[in-house]
Amino acid sequence: MIPHPAADMHLYLLIAVIAIGVALLLRVRLFRSLFNLLITAALVAVLIVVVIQRGKFDPYFSRLVSALHLGGQEVVGKEVRIRMAPDGHFWARVSVNGVERRMLIDSGATITALSTATASAAGLPVDSPVLPVVLNTANGSITARTSTVPELRLGDIVARDLPVVVSPAFGDTDVLGMNFLSMLKSWHVDGRTLVLEPHHPQQRGA
Repeated sequence: MIPHPAADMHLYLLIAVIAIGVALLLRVRLFRSLFNLLITAALVAVLIVVVIQRGKFDPYFSRLVSALHLGGQEVVGKEVRIRMAPDGHFWARVSVNGVERRMLIDSGATITALSTATASAAGLPVDSPVLPVVLNTANGSITARTSTVPELRLGDIVARDLPVVVSPAFGDTDVLGMNFLSMLKSWHVDGRTLVLEPHHPQQRGA
């Protein structure tokens, strides 16, 4: 029996249609998979940014940032290395008299500055000096009170009896100033990383 040419053409056409359909289906599935992957990655990135930003001011988020190693701070040998944050600043995980905080490292600040909330949480006595302390900020001059931190720890770096200023004008921001940096053996910026080296590193619990 001789096969009919028309029947073969219909068979070939059916096979071609099925092949094209499968190819399109695979492409659609691949596109959907890639799209879902991109959406998931974007959501995770946004979540990480939110956690990092919130961690600067919220001690609970700060612990989460520390636990997940999102803040870019690590101890390498005798050094503490802090990567630059997306906002272009260096933020450190610091223990202020046992209270965990995220602090902005600012070499342009003469003295370390704490918010009233941080000073209160750390149990620091705040004094009103006879001569008021007047600080020049980007928002103008402000009056601050003074205090002393019995122990401030950044990684293996420990500063004791560190003078600080306290003012509600600082809002929720805590700043590590030059009176802290000048106590170090050295500090410098290497690319996008701030490198701090103490004279005598002190491991926690040592």
